[in-house]
Amino acid sequence: MLNKELADFFKSTTAQLGINISDEQVEKFSIYGDLLLEWNKFMNLTAVCEEREVIIKHFVDSITIVPYIDRQDSKNVADIGTGAGFPGIPLKIMRPEVEVVLLDSLGKRVNFLNTVISELGLKGITAIHARAEDGGRDKKLREKFDCVTARAVAPMNILLEYCMPFVKKDGVFIAMKGASEEDCFESALKELSGSVISEDVFNLPESDFTRRIICVKKTNFLSTKYPRKAGIPKKNPL
Repeated sequence: MLNKELADFFKSTTAQLGINISDEQVEKFSIYGDLLLEWNKFMNLTAVCEEREVIIKHFVDSITIVPYIDRQDSKNVADIGTGAGFPGIPLKIMRPEVEVVLLDSLGKRVNFLNTVISELGLKGITAIHARAEDGGRDKKLREKFDCVTARAVAPMNILLEYCMPFVKKDGVFIAMKGASEEDCFESALKELSGSVISEDVFNLPESDFTRRIICVKKTNFLSTKYPRKAGIPKKNPL
């Protein structure tokens, strides 16, 4: 996917974020991009198909959370509703020492994720086929992660119920939101033992797309009544 011109473009945009990317990492992203566009011909993985747009709106956008993961000194991360692997796979490429779990509700997407993991030779990363509401009750996953992230999955009050069950006490949930979204989630924060510790809004390099990143610290263990059964958080948000 990435010829020299596109590779240089990718390096320059990540540099604008203050993040260095190696030639080896660029090569992994190139293979990832090829797989994404090839699989997208027969299943719905992305509406973004132009190569520069993939670089900015998927790869660079996902990489924006790297400083937040570094700041928390996270040893493990869960990406909830990962879809085609964003931001979890780019995070793994950039920080191979971090253990990553990718959770998605569609089996076909999990098959794609496993193919990417295999083709890139990634270690310490697992793709799981499950709904967030079910995964959040799994003893192997519940309150096991230093950091949990989700990108463009649902309104913030719903997203909190999907994601906070996976976060350890004193861990952090990083929500990647659009700047235009008007979220009212104070009651969900209170109910789910969350406290906003930072909120940043910025434009992606070489783009007019604005990203909003909200970091929520988990201040206590979660009540066993959350998450509620599959479908209820969306139908009846906190």
